[in-house]
Amino acid sequence: MTASRSPRRRAPQLVDRPGGTVTLERVAQAAGVSPSTVSRILNGTAVVSQAKKLAVEQAIAQLGFVPNPVARGLAGGRTSSVGVLTQSLDSPFYGVALRGIEDELGTAGYSALFVSGHWNEQEESRCIETLRSRLVDGIIVLTGRLSDADLSRCAAALPVVVTGRDLTAPRLCSLSFDNVEGARMATEHLLGLGHRRIAFITGDSAHPDAIDRLEGYRRALAGAGIEFDPALVVPGLFHEESGLLAIERLLASGVAFTAVFAANDQMALGACLGLYRRGLKVPDDVSVVGFDDIAPARYALPPLTSVHHPAYELGVLAARAMLQMLEGHSPDVALPPPRVIPRESSGPPRQR
Repeated sequence: MTASRSPRRRAPQLVDRPGGTVTLERVAQAAGVSPSTVSRILNGTAVVSQAKKLAVEQAIAQLGFVPNPVARGLAGGRTSSVGVLTQSLDSPFYGVALRGIEDELGTAGYSALFVSGHWNEQEESRCIETLRSRLVDGIIVLTGRLSDADLSRCAAALPVVVTGRDLTAPRLCSLSFDNVEGARMATEHLLGLGHRRIAFITGDSAHPDAIDRLEGYRRALAGAGIEFDPALVVPGLFHEESGLLAIERLLASGVAFTAVFAANDQMALGACLGLYRRGLKVPDDVSVVGFDDIAPARYALPPLTSVHHPAYELGVLAARAMLQMLEGHSPDVALPPPRVIPRESSGPPRQR
């Protein structure tokens, strides 16, 4: 009598059904395991044989299954995503900061979800709600116009990192750059070259950076014993066109000046264009200094003297602070102090 043989276990058949969304259950059926086993393998918490793990990986590959991070977040408490509220994705300053955030988060296995507030408080509030609806693990806010109270309320629900503020609240980390000191140093650079009539192009008056940089300008003048002249201060809006319009307004006023300090590089570059159109040479006729040290400043004609504001490092440190908070630690990050980068756009005033 021949002994009966137990039937050989067949490898799971990876047969896809036509149409429809590929679900976790379909992966489990194709791999011959339970849905909970597939979920644990995806989350890295399963203790299973190598054969089961391989079968699940094969099923995922053949079916083209893409895990839903939100669904996984609901199960595990995390979505491995961080919301980032910036003001303008095409900003030469904030664009570099976003790259720093993305690079730092990526090394830790997190993805970034970017939204733009366009310097509008209502739009920023809408963006925050959008990010929260996506179940992000935390939110990074690059400056903006949200009130301190709004940011503190947001931090009550999830970790928040905000730049350009000095704000203390539970589950909130603020990263601030010393704009007052940077502007003071930029003005002192021009004073040290011998300039006494230094015009200043401000940023948006509702922007904290603009307020601080005007204060630094005034402190440097006071330190040199030079009386503040409101006629030398003209408004701008932090973009190139506003710098061009500001210098045209300044020249049309007839007020005498030998140097211009603009509250950011974009306005400084616009001012240089305005001076060029009037037949004035930089720095022979007018010296120009900016703030931020964005990449175009280094390649302008002439290269622009500027206050170095480390945009990429700002992004990296904001992301690092967020990761530290998500790991349950107190953030331990700080931006370096400002420094002036002298280039060919600034020199001694012409002797008249």
